[in-house]
Amino acid sequence: MSGLEVNKILASIILALIVVKVIGHISDFIVDVDNTEIQQTAYKIEVPESVNDVSGSDSKEEVTEPISLLLASASVDKGQKNFKKCSACHTYNKEGANKVGPNLWNLINSPKAKVEGFAYSKELAEFGGRWGYEELAQFLYKPKEYIKGTKMNFGGLKKVQDRADLVLFLREQSDSPAPLP
Repeated sequence: MSGLEVNKILASIILALIVVKVIGHISDFIVDVDNTEIQQTAYKIEVPESVNDVSGSDSKEEVTEPISLLLASASVDKGQKNFKKCSACHTYNKEGANKVGPNLWNLINSPKAKVEGFAYSKELAEFGGRWGYEELAQFLYKPKEYIKGTKMNFGGLKKVQDRADLVLFLREQSDSPAPLP
């Protein structure tokens, strides 16, 4: 490589650096980076400083999507496939044995903590009420958050359609299934 070629390469690099520096100064002039004036470019949304702590079943209804409208198009077959996640701890046969969890035969519209011979957590036993469609779906979303202290170690079903399919399948596990909402 001759000295002339080395000079051309060095001149090209120096010229590129000068061009970048000049473009930087021009853009600073156009943008005015030293401007300290505060401009509001968005709408302000007033947020109260303290948010009321909502407890009880009202907050649980806000967490999950309702399944009532999905039950008409839900699939019992898909619900049975989803039940495989539950079958390690539960059965659904009439007069089926309890496992780690209670038998789920005739679950829809039955009282909570009602299966004979199963030791429910104190929290679930005291929670009260019946397993309606929406309440069961909310429980299946995140059991540990729905009933704090429950012994059910299940991460929950995140997809609303999966919950609807499973609830419809559990509805069918009865001598006389509960009417759809």
